[in-house]
Amino acid sequence: MKLLDAARAARQYLRAHPQELTRAARNALGLRMGVPIAALRWLAERAEHGGKVRDVHVEAVPPGLRLAASFEAMHTPLRAAATVYVERLHVSDEELTVTLRVEDLDLKVEGEAQTPVAALVKSGALDLSKPGNLVAYLPQRPPIIVDARDNRITLDLLREPRLRDQAVLRAILAVLTSLATVQGIGTEGDYLEVAFRPLPRGLRGPVSAVRERVVPLVAGRLLRG
Repeated sequence: MKLLDAARAARQYLRAHPQELTRAARNALGLRMGVPIAALRWLAERAEHGGKVRDVHVEAVPPGLRLAASFEAMHTPLRAAATVYVERLHVSDEELTVTLRVEDLDLKVEGEAQTPVAALVKSGALDLSKPGNLVAYLPQRPPIIVDARDNRITLDLLREPRLRDQAVLRAILAVLTSLATVQGIGTEGDYLEVAFRPLPRGLRGPVSAVRERVVPLVAGRLLRG
């Protein structure tokens, strides 16, 4: 997905929904940000173009999201659906951690696949009430999965090497999280609402972030240049 495509889609959406600008200004005064579920659906459509998932469905089920998608696992076409709640979100220059609670997981085999995975799903032997336990036993579990048990899954996106090694990204995160931190996240109506708490470390926070992260980064680039 290209940033230009995202910018173009956002511009078209705002032209069709000019009231979003007023809503955004009102939310900003209350230190909140509302992301239209339509934007998440647009991202889902882009994900479908990659070919790994199809027929993605995104629906607000306040305070969570109902997600569904079709995909293939070990030569078995599957359809999965679940309601996801964000229980905790912690963002800093050291971690980008989100804890998800997964409820009402439904997993079905599409078609007449005759594979070990299909047999396992059809038999009902999987405990779908505890999806975290299923994730915990995944072979070659992705490094971003910090913990998975019962119906909760904790991810740290900065464990992904391509993000972890981005000095510029981590400097930006350091400055932004010194200005405001996420206090809560959930759905309300047809929006994903994010509430912020300003200056979590006081006025010294932004100054420290710039001194510890931004200044060394700029100085290093000037010396190399």
